[in-house]
Amino acid sequence: MSRSSTPQPIFWRDSRLPHVELRVVEDGRKVCYAPHTHTQWSMGAITAGQSTFVYVDRRYRVSAGALVFMNPEWVHNCNPIENQPWAYLMLYVDAEWLAGLRFRLGLCDEPVWQDLDCDVSRSEPLFLGFRDLADCLLDEQVSIQQKRDRTEAFLSEVMVSVSAPSAHSDGPFPPAPGPIQALARYLDDHCVDELSLEWMAERVALSPSHLVRVFRKHFGMTPHAYQINRRIQLGQRALKQGAPIADAALAAGFFDQPHFQRVFKRLVAATPGQYGRPLIEDQVQATRRK
Repeated sequence: MSRSSTPQPIFWRDSRLPHVELRVVEDGRKVCYAPHTHTQWSMGAITAGQSTFVYVDRRYRVSAGALVFMNPEWVHNCNPIENQPWAYLMLYVDAEWLAGLRFRLGLCDEPVWQDLDCDVSRSEPLFLGFRDLADCLLDEQVSIQQKRDRTEAFLSEVMVSVSAPSAHSDGPFPPAPGPIQALARYLDDHCVDELSLEWMAERVALSPSHLVRVFRKHFGMTPHAYQINRRIQLGQRALKQGAPIADAALAAGFFDQPHFQRVFKRLVAATPGQYGRPLIEDQVQATRRK
Protein backbone atom coordinates (compact mmCIF):
# COMPACT_ATOMS: atom_id res chain seq x y z
CA MET A 1 0.00 0.00 0.00
CA SER A 2 1.43 3.38 -0.92
CA ARG A 3 1.66 6.27 1.48
CA SER A 4 -1.04 8.14 -0.45
CA SER A 5 -3.49 5.24 -0.15
CA THR A 6 -2.93 4.67 3.58
CA PRO A 7 -6.26 5.11 5.40
CA GLN A 8 -6.40 8.30 7.45
CA PRO A 9 -7.02 8.11 11.22
CA ILE A 10 -10.58 8.76 12.34
CA PHE A 11 -11.38 10.82 15.42
CA TRP A 12 -14.90 10.69 16.84
CA ARG A 13 -16.09 13.39 19.23
CA ASP A 14 -19.46 14.87 20.12
CA SER A 15 -19.93 17.91 22.34
CA ARG A 16 -22.96 16.23 23.93
CA LEU A 17 -20.73 13.38 25.14
CA PRO A 18 -17.71 15.50 26.11
CA HIS A 19 -15.98 13.04 28.41
CA VAL A 20 -15.02 10.52 25.70
CA GLU A 21 -13.09 10.59 22.45
CA LEU A 22 -12.51 7.69 20.06
CA ARG A 23 -9.64 7.21 17.63
CA VAL A 24 -9.59 4.57 14.87
CA VAL A 25 -6.43 3.62 12.93
CA GLU A 26 -6.78 0.99 10.21
CA ASP A 27 -3.14 0.94 9.09
CA GLY A 28 -0.62 1.94 11.71
CA ARG A 29 2.61 1.30 9.83
CA LYS A 30 3.27 5.05 9.59
CA VAL A 31 1.81 5.83 13.03
CA CYS A 32 4.78 6.49 15.32
CA TYR A 33 4.64 8.20 18.70
CA ALA A 34 7.33 9.87 20.74
CA PRO A 35 7.00 9.33 24.51
CA HIS A 36 4.08 11.43 25.75
CA THR A 37 1.25 11.60 28.27
CA HIS A 38 -2.49 12.29 28.24
CA THR A 39 -4.54 14.17 30.79
CA GLN A 40 -7.26 11.52 30.26
CA TRP A 41 -7.36 7.86 31.23
CA SER A 42 -7.11 5.86 28.01
CA MET A 43 -7.45 2.35 26.71
CA GLY A 44 -6.54 0.80 23.39
CA ALA A 45 -7.47 -2.35 21.51
CA ILE A 46 -5.18 -3.94 18.92
CA THR A 47 -7.59 -5.01 16.18
CA ALA A 48 -5.03 -6.42 13.70
CA GLY A 49 -1.30 -7.14 13.55
CA GLN A 50 1.05 -6.35 16.40
CA SER A 51 3.06 -3.46 17.83
CA THR A 52 5.27 -2.44 20.72
CA PHE A 53 3.80 -0.80 23.82
CA VAL A 54 6.17 1.03 26.17
CA TYR A 55 4.56 2.15 29.42
CA VAL A 56 6.86 4.02 31.79
CA ASP A 57 9.68 1.43 32.17
CA ARG A 58 7.70 -1.61 30.96
CA ARG A 59 7.90 -2.90 27.41
CA TYR A 60 5.34 -5.19 25.77
CA ARG A 61 4.74 -6.69 22.35
CA VAL A 62 0.96 -6.62 21.85
CA SER A 63 -1.03 -8.32 19.11
CA ALA A 64 -4.60 -8.53 17.83
CA GLY A 65 -7.02 -9.10 20.71
CA ALA A 66 -4.90 -7.27 23.29
CA LEU A 67 -6.09 -4.32 25.36
CA VAL A 68 -3.75 -1.69 26.82
CA PHE A 69 -4.55 0.80 29.59
CA MET A 70 -2.86 4.11 30.42
CA ASN A 71 -3.28 6.23 33.53
CA PRO A 72 -3.35 10.01 33.18
CA GLU A 73 0.13 11.56 33.01
CA TRP A 74 1.95 8.20 32.73
CA VAL A 75 4.57 8.34 29.97
CA HIS A 76 4.04 5.86 27.15
CA ASN A 77 4.30 5.21 23.42
CA CYS A 78 3.08 2.55 21.00
CA ASN A 79 4.77 1.96 17.65
CA PRO A 80 4.82 -0.44 14.69
CA ILE A 81 7.24 -3.35 14.45
CA GLU A 82 9.50 -3.26 11.35
CA ASN A 83 6.82 -1.70 9.15
CA GLN A 84 4.40 -4.55 9.87
CA PRO A 85 0.74 -3.59 9.44
CA TRP A 86 -1.34 -3.18 12.57
CA ALA A 87 -4.63 -1.52 13.45
CA TYR A 88 -6.10 -0.28 16.69
CA LEU A 89 -8.81 1.61 18.54
CA MET A 90 -8.16 4.18 21.29
CA LEU A 91 -10.66 5.54 23.78
CA TYR A 92 -9.78 8.63 25.83
CA VAL A 93 -11.93 9.24 28.92
CA ASP A 94 -12.02 12.31 31.15
CA ALA A 95 -10.42 11.20 34.42
CA GLU A 96 -12.68 13.30 36.63
CA TRP A 97 -15.81 11.84 35.02
CA LEU A 98 -14.40 8.32 35.29
CA ALA A 99 -13.53 8.85 38.96
CA GLY A 100 -17.17 9.77 39.54
CA LEU A 101 -18.31 6.61 37.77
CA ARG A 102 -15.99 4.45 39.89
CA PHE A 103 -17.35 6.13 43.02
CA ARG A 104 -20.95 5.43 41.97
CA LEU A 105 -20.01 1.81 41.33
CA GLY A 106 -18.62 1.53 44.86
CA LEU A 107 -15.08 0.89 43.60
CA CYS A 108 -13.48 3.75 45.52
CA ASP A 109 -14.28 5.74 48.65
CA GLU A 110 -14.36 9.18 47.05
CA PRO A 111 -14.89 10.59 43.54
CA VAL A 112 -11.21 11.42 43.11
CA TRP A 113 -9.00 9.87 40.45
CA GLN A 114 -6.87 6.93 41.61
CA ASP A 115 -4.43 5.32 39.19
CA LEU A 116 -5.20 1.76 38.09
CA ASP A 117 -2.74 -1.12 38.11
CA CYS A 118 -3.68 -2.86 34.85
CA ASP A 119 -1.38 -2.35 31.84
CA VAL A 120 -2.33 -5.09 29.38
CA SER A 121 -5.24 -7.55 29.16
CA ARG A 122 -6.34 -10.35 26.83
CA SER A 123 -9.95 -10.30 28.08
CA GLU A 124 -12.09 -11.36 25.13
CA PRO A 125 -15.36 -9.96 26.61
CA LEU A 126 -13.77 -6.53 27.12
CA PHE A 127 -12.15 -6.60 23.68
CA LEU A 128 -15.42 -7.46 21.96
CA GLY A 129 -17.24 -4.91 24.11
CA PHE A 130 -14.78 -2.24 23.01
CA ARG A 131 -15.33 -3.12 19.35
CA ASP A 132 -19.09 -2.95 19.85
CA LEU A 133 -18.83 0.43 21.57
CA ALA A 134 -16.68 1.80 18.74
CA ASP A 135 -19.25 0.62 16.18
CA CYS A 136 -21.99 2.27 18.25
CA LEU A 137 -20.19 5.63 18.50
CA LEU A 138 -19.37 5.65 14.78
CA ASP A 139 -22.92 4.75 13.69
CA GLU A 140 -24.83 7.87 12.66
CA GLN A 141 -28.12 5.98 13.04
CA VAL A 142 -27.61 5.56 16.79
CA SER A 143 -29.00 8.34 19.00
CA ILE A 144 -26.75 10.27 21.35
CA GLN A 145 -28.66 8.88 24.34
CA GLN A 146 -27.96 5.34 23.21
CA LYS A 147 -24.29 6.23 22.76
CA ARG A 148 -24.22 7.75 26.23
CA ASP A 149 -25.82 4.66 27.79
CA ARG A 150 -23.56 2.22 25.93
CA THR A 151 -20.46 4.20 26.89
CA GLU A 152 -21.32 4.22 30.59
CA ALA A 153 -22.30 0.53 30.59
CA PHE A 154 -19.07 -0.51 28.86
CA LEU A 155 -16.80 1.63 31.04
CA SER A 156 -18.58 0.31 34.13
CA GLU A 157 -17.72 -3.22 33.00
CA VAL A 158 -14.11 -2.21 32.38
CA MET A 159 -13.74 -0.51 35.75
CA VAL A 160 -15.13 -3.51 37.61
CA SER A 161 -12.66 -5.73 35.75
CA VAL A 162 -9.55 -3.56 36.32
CA SER A 163 -10.53 -1.84 39.55
CA ALA A 164 -7.42 -2.64 41.60
CA PRO A 165 -5.72 0.65 42.59
CA SER A 166 -2.16 1.05 41.45
CA ALA A 167 0.57 0.01 43.84
CA HIS A 168 2.24 3.27 42.74
CA SER A 169 -0.10 5.53 44.71
CA ASP A 170 2.09 8.56 44.01
CA GLY A 171 2.38 7.75 40.29
CA PRO A 172 4.88 5.66 38.34
CA PHE A 173 7.92 7.66 39.48
CA PRO A 174 9.27 8.52 42.94
CA PRO A 175 7.85 11.78 44.33
CA ALA A 176 9.88 14.74 43.20
CA PRO A 177 11.68 17.01 45.71
CA GLY A 178 9.85 20.24 46.44
CA PRO A 179 11.80 22.50 44.04
CA ILE A 180 11.48 20.02 41.14
CA GLN A 181 7.77 19.57 41.86
CA ALA A 182 7.37 23.34 41.91
CA LEU A 183 9.18 23.62 38.57
CA ALA A 184 6.83 21.05 37.01
CA ARG A 185 3.78 22.96 38.25
CA TYR A 186 5.32 26.17 36.85
CA LEU A 187 5.74 24.47 33.47
CA ASP A 188 2.11 23.36 33.64
CA ASP A 189 1.00 26.98 34.02
CA HIS A 190 3.61 28.62 31.76
CA CYS A 191 4.28 25.99 29.11
CA VAL A 192 3.82 28.50 26.26
CA ASP A 193 6.63 30.72 27.61
CA GLU A 194 10.13 30.47 26.15
CA LEU A 195 12.03 29.02 29.10
CA SER A 196 15.66 28.01 28.66
CA LEU A 197 17.16 25.02 30.42
CA GLU A 198 19.64 27.38 32.05
CA TRP A 199 16.79 29.50 33.46
CA MET A 200 15.05 26.40 34.83
CA ALA A 201 18.29 25.08 36.32
CA GLU A 202 18.96 28.38 38.05
CA ARG A 203 15.39 28.36 39.44
CA VAL A 204 16.02 25.05 41.25
CA ALA A 205 19.70 25.69 42.04
CA LEU A 206 21.04 22.80 39.94
CA SER A 207 23.32 22.56 36.95
CA PRO A 208 21.47 22.07 33.63
CA SER A 209 22.76 18.51 33.20
CA HIS A 210 21.83 17.57 36.77
CA LEU A 211 18.35 19.07 36.33
CA VAL A 212 17.77 16.97 33.21
CA ARG A 213 18.72 13.78 35.07
CA VAL A 214 16.66 14.58 38.17
CA PHE A 215 13.59 15.73 36.24
CA ARG A 216 13.62 12.63 34.02
CA LYS A 217 13.92 10.43 37.11
CA HIS A 218 10.75 11.92 38.61
CA PHE A 219 8.65 12.69 35.51
CA GLY A 220 9.87 10.28 32.85
CA MET A 221 10.99 13.00 30.43
CA THR A 222 13.27 16.01 30.28
CA PRO A 223 11.97 19.47 31.30
CA HIS A 224 11.86 20.51 27.64
CA ALA A 225 9.95 17.38 26.58
CA TYR A 226 7.56 17.89 29.51
CA GLN A 227 6.91 21.48 28.43
CA ILE A 228 6.38 20.49 24.77
CA ASN A 229 3.98 17.73 25.83
CA ARG A 230 1.91 20.31 27.72
CA ARG A 231 1.97 22.66 24.71
CA ILE A 232 0.62 19.97 22.41
CA GLN A 233 -2.15 19.22 24.90
CA LEU A 234 -3.13 22.91 24.68
CA GLY A 235 -3.12 22.62 20.89
CA GLN A 236 -5.36 19.55 21.05
CA ARG A 237 -7.78 21.38 23.31
CA ALA A 238 -7.95 24.33 20.92
CA LEU A 239 -8.53 22.07 17.91
CA LYS A 240 -11.30 20.19 19.72
CA GLN A 241 -12.98 23.54 20.34
CA GLY A 242 -12.93 24.23 16.60
CA ALA A 243 -9.96 26.60 16.37
CA PRO A 244 -8.17 26.86 13.00
CA ILE A 245 -4.74 25.25 12.95
CA ALA A 246 -2.96 28.63 12.95
CA ASP A 247 -4.87 29.73 16.07
CA ALA A 248 -4.26 26.38 17.77
CA ALA A 249 -0.55 26.74 17.06
CA LEU A 250 -0.50 30.18 18.69
CA ALA A 251 -2.53 28.93 21.66
CA ALA A 252 0.11 26.25 22.14
CA GLY A 253 2.95 28.76 22.00
CA PHE A 254 4.14 27.99 18.45
CA PHE A 255 4.68 31.01 16.23
CA ASP A 256 5.85 28.76 13.40
CA GLN A 257 2.85 26.75 12.16
CA PRO A 258 4.93 24.11 10.32
CA HIS A 259 6.90 23.54 13.53
CA PHE A 260 3.63 23.04 15.43
CA GLN A 261 2.46 20.57 12.80
CA ARG A 262 5.71 18.56 12.98
CA VAL A 263 5.73 18.37 16.76
CA PHE A 264 1.99 17.64 16.91
CA LYS A 265 2.37 14.71 14.52
CA ARG A 266 5.33 13.37 16.50
CA LEU A 267 3.34 13.26 19.75
CA VAL A 268 -0.20 12.61 18.50
CA ALA A 269 0.69 10.52 15.42
CA ALA A 270 -1.79 12.53 13.36
CA THR A 271 -1.70 15.94 11.74
CA PRO A 272 -3.54 18.86 13.36
CA GLY A 273 -5.89 18.81 10.36
CA GLN A 274 -6.74 15.15 10.91
CA TYR A 275 -7.21 15.60 14.64
CA GLY A 276 -9.32 18.74 14.29
CA ARG A 277 -11.71 17.12 11.82
CA PRO A 278 -13.64 14.55 13.89
CA LEU A 279 -15.04 11.75 11.75
CA ILE A 280 -17.08 13.16 8.84
CA GLU A 281 -18.84 16.50 8.77
CA ASP A 282 -22.05 14.87 7.52
CA GLN A 283 -22.07 12.41 10.39
CA VAL A 284 -21.63 15.14 12.96
CA GLN A 285 -24.58 17.01 11.48
CA ALA A 286 -26.68 13.84 11.30
CA THR A 287 -25.86 13.03 14.93
CA ARG A 288 -26.90 16.51 16.07
CA ARG A 289 -30.33 16.15 14.48
CA LYS A 290 -31.17 13.16 16.70
